[in-house]
Amino acid sequence: MDEKHRIAKAAGVMSIATFISRILGYIRDMILAFYFGATGLSDTFFVAFRIPNLLRELFAEGSIASAVVPVLTEYQAKQGKEVKTLVRVTFTFILVVVGAICVIGIIFAPTVVSLIAPGFLKSPEKFSLTVLLTRVMFPFLLFISLAALLMGTLNARRIFFIPALAPATLNITIIVSVLILASRLNILAVAIGVALGGLVQFAFQAPSFFRQGYSMRPNFSFGHPGLRKIAKLVLPATVGMAVAQINIVISNILASFLPGGSITYLFYSMRLIQFPIGVFGVAMGIAVLPSLSEHALKRDYEKLREDFSFALRLLFFISIPAMAGLIALREPIVNLLFQRGRFDYAATVGTAEALLFYSLGIWAIVGVRVVTATFYSMQDTKTPVKVAVVALTTNVLLSLALLGPLKHSGLALANALSSMLNFTLLFYFLRKRLGRVDAKRILSSFIKVSAASTVMGLLGWWMLHGRMWTETGNSLLKAGYLFGIIALCIGVYLLFSRALRSEELNFMLDLIKQRFKRRR
Repeated sequence: MDEKHRIAKAAGVMSIATFISRILGYIRDMILAFYFGATGLSDTFFVAFRIPNLLRELFAEGSIASAVVPVLTEYQAKQGKEVKTLVRVTFTFILVVVGAICVIGIIFAPTVVSLIAPGFLKSPEKFSLTVLLTRVMFPFLLFISLAALLMGTLNARRIFFIPALAPATLNITIIVSVLILASRLNILAVAIGVALGGLVQFAFQAPSFFRQGYSMRPNFSFGHPGLRKIAKLVLPATVGMAVAQINIVISNILASFLPGGSITYLFYSMRLIQFPIGVFGVAMGIAVLPSLSEHALKRDYEKLREDFSFALRLLFFISIPAMAGLIALREPIVNLLFQRGRFDYAATVGTAEALLFYSLGIWAIVGVRVVTATFYSMQDTKTPVKVAVVALTTNVLLSLALLGPLKHSGLALANALSSMLNFTLLFYFLRKRLGRVDAKRILSSFIKVSAASTVMGLLGWWMLHGRMWTETGNSLLKAGYLFGIIALCIGVYLLFSRALRSEELNFMLDLIKQRFKRRR
């Protein structure tokens, strides 16, 4: 199996697992919308949840896994058994350091909440509840950090499915917690589910971790050169990959001054764009990192360029039509998923407006995953940090400029524009670093994909707008209609891609043909 097929297979396996997790995530969100709607009460949870959710992005899908994979790949190739010692040392280090951070976070929760939602200080009751929820959920940081280490360790061994499926256990735990405890504990039931879900997510990966011969036995040799190398990569990697999430935190702070429900609109719309980002962007970024790390270790930059170009083009081929679909069908999607119980049509409109602007940046956010993975494979974390600072500054300025005229939608648009800048600058510096990155081929593919996606999106919008999408109820009828139109749109996209002679479509078709031949 050549490297392209290996990357595609790994990304496919991860996408399936992530798809399952995201679907469970939407079921979770539907239940939360039913119980708590888009109110001040839901705002308190989503502000408090922003902290563990941010940390999940930074640790589980970001810095720890990204720093661990290149270093473990190097140790596996050069030092063999020493890799198991390094894993034990890293596990112990995380347990001690992150455990201490959790204790500090619980003690200083009021300060944390006042920083991320200063508007809540005007309402002591709202502020106190948010502090309580934050304290209950802070242990999630420790569990998710340990889970991230297990994820990186398994990914370095090219085991992708179990780590990618692990977040599904978090969603299941939250759902069960709400269904059992919400009638007695109200919004606190969700926070308890988040804390327990982090523990379950860590435990879910443990059997696979042990089967690889690894151990969780403490080792306090914190001077280990491998740990120092991981630590040097983790801190800047956190900043480099955190720009999208930090942008969301900034939006949260500003949205806390807007009318009630604004934070909830932003949360649910961000949850929707996280579907293509998680299923495609995160999956591809993680799947391609071991291959890129091997090429970088061997200094085979020709293959590194080739795999980078392939991964980015394949990612755009899948994620851009998903972006077009969310833009075109935003109101029907929000209506079907969330409009029930205390979540009314006004909440649907507010969420759909934010979804429109957030969606514009999907291609850039998923693209950043692959570009940063390429930098990390070469153990270069400084460049993404510098670019992240520029993008972050741009987001703050744009958020302040757009907040007045567009309200919460202006915050979503600022996030999308800063993400585009982040990708563009990273791509420019990577091209400068490698000499060339197959830019013409990537641009040609991008144009073809965008053209086919535009046709598909216009067709979907024309077929799916009307009075039924303003009303509550008829969920089965709406679901059948929506999924039928989505299937038709996918067919139209593939036909146009075929007509435009898309290389990525031909690759996918060849992959399917080869799989059928093997089964025969």
